[in-house]
Amino acid sequence: MAVFGEEQAPRALDLLELLEYAWHDCYREVTPSEAIVDDILLLSEGRIDRLIEMARLAVTDWRDVRLAAEYRRNRT
Repeated sequence: MAVFGEEQAPRALDLLELLEYAWHDCYREVTPSEAIVDDILLLSEGRIDRLIEMARLAVTDWRDVRLAAEYRRNRT
């Protein structure tokens, strides 16, 4: 969780744990794929507020996160 720094890393990990619970409730899968988690982290830009937004969006419709991450990767 280096992207969030030492101070914010525990909060980011807590949020990712909540994401797993929500993911299971919505999709009946134990956890989101590694690719989805990577997309969420990329789009968070190292900010907790963005991590919250992207985690919520992923649970609501993970395809939006995939498309946004693909766009971001192709832009650079």
